[in-house]
Amino acid sequence: MNLFIRSAAAAACLLASLAASAQDVQERVIKFGHLNNTDHPVSMGVHKFAEVLAAKSGGKLKVQEFPASQLGNELQQQSALQGGVQEMTAPATTSLAGIVKEFGLVDFPFSVANYAQADALLDGPLGQALIARLPEKGLVALGYWDLGFRNVTNSKRPITRAEDLDGLKLRVIPNPVFLDTFKAFKANPVPMPFAELYGALESKAVDGQENPFSVILSNKFFEVNKYVSATNHVYAANIVLVSKRFWDRLSPTEQRLMHEAANEARGYQRQASRAAAQKAVAELQAKGMQYNEVAPAEQARMRQIARPVAEKFAASYDPAIVKLYQDELARLNK
Repeated sequence: MNLFIRSAAAAACLLASLAASAQDVQERVIKFGHLNNTDHPVSMGVHKFAEVLAAKSGGKLKVQEFPASQLGNELQQQSALQGGVQEMTAPATTSLAGIVKEFGLVDFPFSVANYAQADALLDGPLGQALIARLPEKGLVALGYWDLGFRNVTNSKRPITRAEDLDGLKLRVIPNPVFLDTFKAFKANPVPMPFAELYGALESKAVDGQENPFSVILSNKFFEVNKYVSATNHVYAANIVLVSKRFWDRLSPTEQRLMHEAANEARGYQRQASRAAAQKAVAELQAKGMQYNEVAPAEQARMRQIARPVAEKFAASYDPAIVKLYQDELARLNK
């Protein structure tokens, strides 16, 4: 009898807790803006996140996607989150270096060699230490998605060695690490919002740009650039951001569901993104681009040329975060 009473009491508690949880979740529409087209892996990640969040919240938390810079460029959307007029975005981590300069560590050239190292660096203590700096800037991060290794395209020549970058006018993300990296290779880097890039390539205002393969394909840069070179100079990640003003209005249950949905979407998005990158190389060649790889020995030489850039910026960052970064890289390279 006691067992029966205990079981009934436990069931009643569970039902009460579920009812309380259901009350903790309100009907909400979450505006999720990003820069990429709907065929891009970031958009696939948004869809997976939306699907998981809707399922977990009984359809109450709805995500509305605004792709292709509909809500503005990287910095405009970041400001919209900080101001509380937009709920979510997923920019490249590079765009955060203006408010938390230590995010520049993620952009250090030739720092990770493969996806496993990249994931371990971002999902581990370093990535979490960077995320911890965001709430005071009006942002909350739910983790990192894959954007991929960045590669150079241009209309002049293949990039097979450091000297091939000499004199090339390349659009880069408005970010000091990227500017100095390409200056080290004697290129002429031009900071420019992503939304303006295709037009600048078409009008020959710039010779080329650098982005992951899937971005190059999705944005049809093959129409305006002939050469694509696998420089793999930086591993790029997207970061899933939420407006802190919006986040603070959520109940603990809603916050937990957002975290869970983001974690589930992360594995899916990374897998989709890496499969898309592999496929994109073949498709870019089919569209007429001339593709080349950079020999490992040349990549090692390029790493040495770019090393002073990393050292210069590291000297201006929080020493504790820099040490964490160096310790993590040392551990990953064992």
